[in-house]
Amino acid sequence: MNIGEEVKMTCIGCPKGCQLSVTKIGKGLSKEDFKIEGNSCKIGLEYAYKEMTTPMRVLTSTIRVKGGERVLVPVKSEPEVPKTMQLACMEVIKRTVVNAPVHAGDILIKDILGTGANIIAGEDVL
Repeated sequence: MNIGEEVKMTCIGCPKGCQLSVTKIGKGLSKEDFKIEGNSCKIGLEYAYKEMTTPMRVLTSTIRVKGGERVLVPVKSEPEVPKTMQLACMEVIKRTVVNAPVHAGDILIKDILGTGANIIAGEDVL
């Protein structure tokens, strides 16, 4: 992003969905290098800054289950993973097969690709 460039986004930090405008005003990546407008709370400021510097997302998918009542278990990352690493994480998830039983909350992949995020089962598969 160049100085003077403006980006519009919708904040997803709370249910209000504020329309944010972020303008690059400095050369670096500190909070002072961005002008953030349109937020109605501090969550919007943090969301916009994070989106401009290190966007993160919860990754949701399914993992194959061997020997269970179902062949797939829904999973999610906890916490979020860097947006730039989602496709690489999906490749790891795609190759993963776990044995039944699986319980909601079980860590199926620990620290996926060194992101600090675990891939957690969302349901029981017995």
